[in-house]
Amino acid sequence: MDGAPKVGPKKLVEAMKAEMDSYVESVMQAVNAAADGEWIAGSEEQVRDLSAEFRKRMFEQAVQHRIDAAEAAFSPSDRKDC
Repeated sequence: MDGAPKVGPKKLVEAMKAEMDSYVESVMQAVNAAADGEWIAGSEEQVRDLSAEFRKRMFEQAVQHRIDAAEAAFSPSDRKDC
């Protein structure tokens, strides 16, 4: 084989759908909770933290999908112990 199999982005989108929905809801809640006239200052740090955690989980899931695809494509040798 010429390298590990690639994984289509739709697989990651499907795997992250619930987390993505939760992330978007949390971002909007943070902005809505900020005082009038302080929407940015009142929510920026919380949204930054939410985004960092979501980015981390997204990357972990992407790498895990690639690992899973590589493991699924792996065919152990038929050789007996030498």
